[in-house]
Amino acid sequence: MLETVDELREMQDLLNSSHSEATEHLRDIIDDNRTLRAREIADLMTGMRVLSFATVTARGEPRISALDGHFLHGRWTISTSRTSAKGRHLRLRPAVSVACIEGEELAVFTHGRVEFLTGDHPDFEEVHAHWTDHYGSSPMSWGDVALMRVEPTWMVGYAFKRTDLLAARSVQPEHRG
Repeated sequence: MLETVDELREMQDLLNSSHSEATEHLRDIIDDNRTLRAREIADLMTGMRVLSFATVTARGEPRISALDGHFLHGRWTISTSRTSAKGRHLRLRPAVSVACIEGEELAVFTHGRVEFLTGDHPDFEEVHAHWTDHYGSSPMSWGDVALMRVEPTWMVGYAFKRTDLLAARSVQPEHRG
């Protein structure tokens, strides 16, 4: 977990506002007993996660694909080829929806906008080093690849049996405060 106290507080504020502004239907499913807290999400979303990643075409049609995601500092970091369909979509329409789903046990849903992390971005080196360490090679050596980060505008974390899941994964439960 790389999140600072301030990042966790900011993430928890986003989780709280997202949940409170959600539809009654969502709140009925993801009630207080099933809602993951910021520190819990940060502890659970370590390593590489397979994400369902949705972009939008020029005609407003949704497109979903799977890609690797790494949760760093309370945000998803991703990569893709700049020439892929999603790479083209993101350059023109950076709004995305992201879901990390593990069966019916665990999910983190995020809506936001993609930010391209270029070499002159202040966070590029840390993200690049993390990805390089994980894969054993620089993502920049894989072709015309872009590193990106999802700046979340909405996020909800869900665990069907939250207490059991956290115990099974040795994650200390965080209480509402």
